[in-house]
Amino acid sequence: MRETKRPPTAEPPAAPAAISVRVLFFASLADLMGDRHRNLDLTAGATVSDALRDLAQGAPDFASRVPHVSFAVNEAFVAADTPLADGDELALIPPVSGG
Repeated sequence: MRETKRPPTAEPPAAPAAISVRVLFFASLADLMGDRHRNLDLTAGATVSDALRDLAQGAPDFASRVPHVSFAVNEAFVAADTPLADGDELALIPPVSGG
């Protein structure tokens, strides 16, 4: 009996150990952060909450504003527990008043 060789199995690509997310700041948050956007490096599996926690470390007043901020990932509104992926764009949108 002749033995047939099986083709090598392709292993799925490994998930990145780190991800890079572009964070957009609007209105008063842009003033607070001193910029309209920032690139943020996070560990794989990070959520919007994890990104917010990292951002708050560099800006003490940021954390007090987070409860009033809306979040969007890739132009879709999301909750704070939404996972982020490499290359995502996270927009932080504070409440706006006016008339």
